[in-house]
Amino acid sequence: MLTIGASFPAFQSEACNSLEGNEIITLSNGDFAARWQVYFFYPQDFTFICPTEIVAFNSKMDAFTSRDIVVIGGSTDNEFCHLAWRKAHEDLREIDFPLIAAGRLAGELGILDADEKVCLRATFIVDPRGIIQYAGCHNLNVGRNVDEILRVLDALQSDELCPCNWEQGEATLKP
Repeated sequence: MLTIGASFPAFQSEACNSLEGNEIITLSNGDFAARWQVYFFYPQDFTFICPTEIVAFNSKMDAFTSRDIVVIGGSTDNEFCHLAWRKAHEDLREIDFPLIAAGRLAGELGILDADEKVCLRATFIVDPRGIIQYAGCHNLNVGRNVDEILRVLDALQSDELCPCNWEQGEATLKP
């Protein structure tokens, strides 16, 4: 798995973007140059834990947007599967970020489960220069904590020494 300090791979991928016009788009990480990015990968569409994570990310989109963060979700499923799932699952109809067809990118990132050949629950925070500043991975049966991802983003964007459990607005450490 790629980790902190590595360049996030250049990619171009089809994505399900919305349910109202521009449903399927082509994205590349070049579209987000000079911005912080959060990529979260999940195993498969039409599963149980995955929609809870997508909904959790979507519920925090105001927090991501206020920090000028681009959020991209994805799995090894293709863009048409993402679109069908969003149409079929009421909680996914109104999400405010694209879901990319990430099969190739998942392989380049090293986040494919060896047995199932699906994405692990991996999260990457990428800085405006395209460098991975955070990489985390959960097993297939464990969902993420989106608040923790926001906390880490705040710490990274502070460019300070942030102690354990630090939250935005709290004192940082001085060397």
